[in-house]
Amino acid sequence: MVSVTSPRGIAIRRAQADGMRERIERITEDLKDIKNFYPIKISPRRTQKLRDFLTSELESLRSQPFDLYDQQGKVDYLLMRNYLERQLRELDLDCKQDEKTALLLPFSDNLLELCEARAMVVSMNSKDAAQKLVESQSQITAVIEMIENDSTKIRMEKTIAFRAARNIDSLHTNLKEWFEFYKGYDPSFNWWVSHPYGIVEKGLRDVSASIREHLAGIRPGNDDAIVGDPIGREGLLSELLGEMIAYTPEELISIGEKEFKWCVSELKKASRSMGYQDNWKQALEEVKNDFVEPGKQTELVRDLTMEAISFVEDHQLVTVPPVAKENWQMFMMSPERQKVNPFFLGGECIIVSYPTDQMDHEAKLMSMRGNNIHFSRATVFHEMIPGHHLQMHMIARYRPYRQLFDTPFWIEGWALYWEFLLWNDERFQKTPQNRIGMLFWRLHRCARIIFSIKFHLGQMAPQECIDLLVDQVGHERATAEGEVRRSLNGDYSPLYQAGYMLGALQIYALRKETVETGHLGEKEFHDRFLKENCMPIELARALMQDQPLSREHKPSWKFYSLETHE
Repeated sequence: MVSVTSPRGIAIRRAQADGMRERIERITEDLKDIKNFYPIKISPRRTQKLRDFLTSELESLRSQPFDLYDQQGKVDYLLMRNYLERQLRELDLDCKQDEKTALLLPFSDNLLELCEARAMVVSMNSKDAAQKLVESQSQITAVIEMIENDSTKIRMEKTIAFRAARNIDSLHTNLKEWFEFYKGYDPSFNWWVSHPYGIVEKGLRDVSASIREHLAGIRPGNDDAIVGDPIGREGLLSELLGEMIAYTPEELISIGEKEFKWCVSELKKASRSMGYQDNWKQALEEVKNDFVEPGKQTELVRDLTMEAISFVEDHQLVTVPPVAKENWQMFMMSPERQKVNPFFLGGECIIVSYPTDQMDHEAKLMSMRGNNIHFSRATVFHEMIPGHHLQMHMIARYRPYRQLFDTPFWIEGWALYWEFLLWNDERFQKTPQNRIGMLFWRLHRCARIIFSIKFHLGQMAPQECIDLLVDQVGHERATAEGEVRRSLNGDYSPLYQAGYMLGALQIYALRKETVETGHLGEKEFHDRFLKENCMPIELARALMQDQPLSREHKPSWKFYSLETHE
């Protein structure tokens, strides 16, 4: 018998160990298939299928010989383990939240059964389907009557009611797909189902609208209302564990508040240079009114992009591949989209927010002020090169399988980190107005930590978040509403907005440990960070510093001192 600790035994075990990259790629595709097959998030069948799959993969992963992997393999193991455990926790948290909405969705079981039978190609019995629709409509009618005539029976927070309405909308979308799939192909289906389906289709729209109006407090036609879906402290702790952040939500708020104070101090310095003494908000008003004329914003963005590329190349700060440098595109953002994204977006291309002729006079001025020359200068570095455009170029080409572990602390942290570097680099020319523009964004990211975490803790309402951005950061009200709507409408993970500043602080602390100590050169550090692809920064640190790793690694890195400004 060969000893498992002998050279031959170790070689055999290594040969038997699954390659981590192949495992990650397989799990990525398997999860896509399961979620595409079961697209309705409130489906118990979907939840069980995901739970079974994740649990099985976690058990299989734990059987692998962790100690025989090289450092890259160990990091991949930990990334996969962390991802699977996080997905299981999120399933449980979502189930708890959805249970709170059950009173408003008694009809969901019947409708889910129809949608999922279609996915599994179960033989269609049109008469039975029609009966399920009739039963569902009876339940929908009862819910509407309860909401509108006896809402005292419903003890439900606005945010839970809003969640219920969104779940109904998802169910509605999938039921429509079910109906369109069979309609016209099966004569008996049309005969039995068309009429009751039409009634249920309207009923789902009506019950969703009724919930929004009477329980979530959203007036009819007010599609811009912000309600959000706070996950609570338990949910935040789960998210922080998944992001490998060794701080509590309360400690992160303290970091945000501390950085906020630093920004205000620096804003006052720049304000004095402009002749406004400590009245930095007055200095900010001058900066916001320095914008280009309509039709010229695209030229400004082009020139600022070329300035950014030249700076990082001239000073050998990061490698910019020719394809990334030469093949970026620009598009304009629609007025409707600007309600959620009032500033630039970047990545594969840059999408410019600027007023169009469809917007009213006040909205035009707010958009122009919010996208002034000095705000734009900092934004272009963030969105294009060396920020998101370069980042997206690299992660598509180096260890692309790690995109499964996408995190705002890595994605957004990298882009904001460059704003830190440019602020400190004396070679990057900055007028006092430029400094005000850079500090506005930095202050904004501090505020994001504060309001997003306090919202999820139940300590701030959406309107209070908007007021914070207007009164203490200096946002135009329209752009503040867009930022809060973007942060809280559920399209982003709960820690996404906090990830900008916290991720930048992590990468900056890692730079101190590796570049300023001579472990890596600055360009080498930046290139390697990008080529390792997405992951919690704590594991990027372990890779760059070749730190010992254990199978049960837990986050422990304290990258920020709350005693002194970092």
